[in-house]
Amino acid sequence: MRNALISFDDTLTAFRSKSDADLKQAYWLFKMISYNWLVKVSPPFLNFALWAHLPVEGLMRRTVFRHFCGGENIVDCETTIQHLGKYHIGTILDYSVEGKESESDFDTGLKHTLQTIEKAKGHPMIPFSVFKPSGFVRFALLEKINAGNSITPSEEREFNRFKERILTICETGKRNNVPIYIDAEETWIQDTIDTIVRDMMMQFNREKVMVYNTIQMYRTDRLEFLKKSFEHAKENNYMLGIKIVRGAYMEKERLRALKNGYPSPIQPDKSSTDNDYNAALQFCLDHLDRIAFCAGTHNENSCLNLVQWMHEKNIPVAHKHIWFSQLYGMSDHISYNLSNKGYNVTKYVPYGPVASVMPYLIRRAQENTSVSGQTGRELSLIMQELKRRKQEKSGS
Repeated sequence: MRNALISFDDTLTAFRSKSDADLKQAYWLFKMISYNWLVKVSPPFLNFALWAHLPVEGLMRRTVFRHFCGGENIVDCETTIQHLGKYHIGTILDYSVEGKESESDFDTGLKHTLQTIEKAKGHPMIPFSVFKPSGFVRFALLEKINAGNSITPSEEREFNRFKERILTICETGKRNNVPIYIDAEETWIQDTIDTIVRDMMMQFNREKVMVYNTIQMYRTDRLEFLKKSFEHAKENNYMLGIKIVRGAYMEKERLRALKNGYPSPIQPDKSSTDNDYNAALQFCLDHLDRIAFCAGTHNENSCLNLVQWMHEKNIPVAHKHIWFSQLYGMSDHISYNLSNKGYNVTKYVPYGPVASVMPYLIRRAQENTSVSGQTGRELSLIMQELKRRKQEKSGS
């Protein structure tokens, strides 16, 4: 997509970091993801194969894992960090092991998150760290508290440990000058998380933004939540940090609302989500003196809009309060073209043991199939670049 300021159709820039072999592998991966039925049957097959110790892990490591992940540990990610940095794209290391439920698992997750902060300390190409709150406490406990149900003394101690883990991360980020993104979750635990994140922002965002909440704009209430959050920040004299995404749990949210007989919290259609997303961008731009934000999106129109609005307001392309972000292995035509024009761009780079990261990768594949045109756009751009390179080599 083009406008007068930037083109996302520029495949030469988009794929300049990839060899022909890389592009061909990416083509076949996105081709497989485009088959919705294959994505749906993959989870039970992979779970069985891993349980039965079938030789699938090596195949996954060489294909899906290699394309979408930085490695199995932080050391493995160094090559990816340097590779992205060469093109002025920052890395956000994301320990992407999901679905764990024990205290030892939560402590392990905390250890990994603190290691990402230590890695980011003073590193020019790792501007943020990130964590998913449900990685540090039982989901069922968050759900119980969010519903307003009473909890036992043991559960209260458990919840306090959860809050202490989050405090430890934010304190460590502040001490090492590494801002922290806190990811969003399902609606039925998000209020509890929002309260904790607000407390962290009140404590750590006095001089500059060190803690960011995440708002999912496919929710009908998030634009109003953004405005109320801003008013609270203004009244309490702290800076607001916001990562704006469309959302990751749409089908699950709608099914739960239907099953439990309450109104769906999800927008009625894509255009409503797009309208609120763009309105959130404009709101943040109008209050840059007190808001720092990240546009976490693979939507080309929203990125183009933000570029255009920044230009109209004479906002520098590298303004410290404005970031763009996409997932590693996806939407390189957005990331690389933005970074080539000087905008602040990051990639979320997941890492972790292959078998443990598979639930994350499957969820990302399912998200791709549910986003109309996403994989088709990726495929067409890859084909376009392969054709361009072939013509270039032949001299035509």
